[in-house]
This record gives sequence, C-alpha cells and structure tokens, in this order.
Amino acid sequence: MTLKRPQGPSGRLVWVEHQSRVLADNPLGDPASRRFPVWLPPQYDQPANPGKRFPVLYDLVGYLGAGPSHTHWRPLEENVPERVARLIHEKTMGPVILVFPDCFTALGGNQYINSSAIGRYADYLTREIVPFIDREFRTLASRDHRGVFGKSSGGYGALVHGMKYPEVWGGVADHSGDAYFDFVYRSDWPNTLDELARHRVRARKIPGGIERGLDDGRVRQFLEMIWQKEKPSSQETHALMNLCMAASYDPDPRAPNGFRLPFNLETGELIPLRWARWLQHDPIHMVGQHAKALKSLRALFIDCGWRDQYHIHYGSRILSKRLEALRVPHCYEEFDDTHSGIDYRMERSLPFLFKALKN
Repeated sequence: MTLKRPQGPSGRLVWVEHQSRVLADNPLGDPASRRFPVWLPPQYDQPANPGKRFPVLYDLVGYLGAGPSHTHWRPLEENVPERVARLIHEKTMGPVILVFPDCFTALGGNQYINSSAIGRYADYLTREIVPFIDREFRTLASRDHRGVFGKSSGGYGALVHGMKYPEVWGGVADHSGDAYFDFVYRSDWPNTLDELARHRVRARKIPGGIERGLDDGRVRQFLEMIWQKEKPSSQETHALMNLCMAASYDPDPRAPNGFRLPFNLETGELIPLRWARWLQHDPIHMVGQHAKALKSLRALFIDCGWRDQYHIHYGSRILSKRLEALRVPHCYEEFDDTHSGIDYRMERSLPFLFKALKN
C-alpha cells in the first residue's frame, strides 16, 4: 500500500443535526434525531466564490457502519474527506459537497430501503435529508448535480436508489454492492441457523410456525442477547446481519419481531415463498423493471474485486451483463482484491461521478 499524505487545503467538516419525522416511532426504537457530518470543499469558503453552488455526493456506508465513521482518522490511509481533498488538489476531480448520513439501527444497519420492521430509511434520505442539506448548504439542488455512492450494503443502497428514485439522484456508484442473493446470502444461512440454535432451549412452539418462516422464540432470545453483549463474536454479527436482511427484504408486521425468515429454523429447509420475497429485492432481478430509470442516470459506476470473499463479483458480472442487454450505459470494472479495505476504489468512482454531475 502506498501512503498518500494530505495535499493542499483540507476543506471543512461541519456537523449538523436533524430531527426526523419519518423515523419517529420506528419499530426498533432507534433515535429519530441524528447528528452527522457534512464536508465542504476548500472552494466553498473562498472569498472569490461567495455565492457559488456545488454538486453533492452522499456516502452510504456498509453494514455495521455509520456515515461519521468515514470522516474519522485512519492509520496509514486517508479518510474520505482527505481523499477527496487530495483528488481536488490534484485536479483529478472538481469541488463537491460530501454528506455522511447516519442510518445505523439496532440490527446493525439497513439496506437504505423502506421496511416496516426497521424503518423508512429510503424516505428518510430522499424526503428529509436531501431537502435538509439543500436548505442548509449552497448545493446545486437538482438530481442532475446530486449523486449517491457506497460499498457493500451502501453500494446496494446506492444502486437501488438509482432504480427507485431517479428524480432524486443523477449519478450512482456501487462498490461491491449486494447482488445475486443465491450466492451472497443463501450459503451463509446454515451458520446463522447454528447460532440461533443456541437459543432454542428457551424457544416457544408455534404449530406450523417455523415452516412459514416465523420465529419460535430463538430469534428474539438471540437479539436480546446481542443487545446486551459487549463484544459479539464474528459468527454472531454475521447472524445479526442475516436477520437484518430478513427484516429488510421480508418484513411482516404480523410476524414475531416484525419479519419472516427464509429457512425453517429446525430443519434448515428453504421456504420458497419467503425466499421469493428476498429475490424481489435482488438487483439482478430488479434491473429489468427499472431500466428506464437507470437509463436516465447521468452516471452509473459498478465495480467489485474478483476475490470478493462473499462472492459478490459473480452478481456484479450478472448485473453488468443484464445492463448491457437492456442498453443501460454504465461503467463496470473488476480489480484484484477482496471485499475489505477497498476505499481506494473511490479514486475511480468519485471523479467519474463528478464529471457527469458538474454541469
């Protein structure tokens, strides 16, 4: 790894606080008031540009992350504002405003979509945070100058927002975003079932319940344990992630915990009806329904490491292939790396977005 030291003016980080109506009374009891950072480029405060307005890029972080984490100090590497400040100084891209929203939840995050089991985080971003930022800062307040980018769950969220909310976003960059759920999630569920089985002794029986994707009590016991535990194991956080995905993709207000499960908790059998609900949210199946919206984007960037440990590169390839068949303009790249530590790929995506959104 080459250490790139900060060059030129660093810009300014501003913390803002927003009281959400959309997140009020969310089912997990997560805070509706969120404090998060906004980065202003050095040009924002130059006396020669008192009224100048700037394109805006929104950073959606991956699972177990929150926007502010991308502005923290990092050993031997740049955080996102430092990286963008250097790219601007090097004239690789022009000045932009960066927004780092906080969408963390008690389930470890979300997929930036609306869910009755988690909260309306798509509405939170598109109906509240975007107008709030446009009011508070000198933005170029139109979708043609507004982009969204992210990695992993954040890349998934960015891509889905480009499909569902093209009136809000003009550019999308998806780094290693979840796609091809049959590869990404399905193979990890046996491990999750094993973790949940540790709590089955205290489970309650619902006749026919687990065959229909209902919790027999072990999921609730697991969640209560996680919320009390100071240091969950890697296996436990992966199990929490799969439950978060279930709450995102198959919410049901009538079910225990507000969502259903795609596997029989006892036998591990796939429940076809429940898995079909997941696949409705899989980008490789969604693109056909949203081709018109994707074609309207001014920029669409997708990449993935071909050694991704979650096998997301296979879904990324399918996604690009289907976009090509639909004649959706996009840039697709693969690189020699895994799913981890790939923020340096922003050096490809963010100048790409800026070029399309600057005018």
